[in-house]
Amino acid sequence: MSLSDPIGDMLARLKNSQMRSHKKIELPSSKFKTKIAEILKSEGYIIDYKVTSVENKSNLHISLKYNSGNPVISSIERVSKPGRRIFSSADSLPKVNNGLGIAIVSTSKGVMTDIDARKQKVGGEIICKVF
Repeated sequence: MSLSDPIGDMLARLKNSQMRSHKKIELPSSKFKTKIAEILKSEGYIIDYKVTSVENKSNLHISLKYNSGNPVISSIERVSKPGRRIFSSADSLPKVNNGLGIAIVSTSKGVMTDIDARKQKVGGEIICKVF
C-alpha cells in the first residue's frame, strides 16, 4: 500500500493512539520518521522508540507517554503538506504556544526543532507543530 503522506499518517496514528490510551504504536519506518521520533523523545513527548526489521520491512515502535492518565502530547498538527509546502526563514519560524510547544523543521542541516534552527540560523520546511 502506497501512502501519499507518510508523515501525516504517522502523526494521525500518534494522535489516535493517544486518544484511545494505547501504550505503544507500530508503523512502517523510514529515516525521516525515525528522526521525528528522536526529536519527540529528546523533547519528552514520548517514552522511547525502536526500529525493528522483519523480512526486509522495517517497523518503528513508539512507546507513548502519559501524565496522570492524560497524554503528554495535547495537540500534534501537520503544517507542510504534500499539496502545499510551507517554508520559513530562521527569523520567521513560528513559536508554538509562546514557546511552550515545538515546531519540527526539516533544514539543510537535518531535521530539528524550531529552537535549534533559530540557534543555527537556518530555515526550512515546517513539518509539524507539537504541544
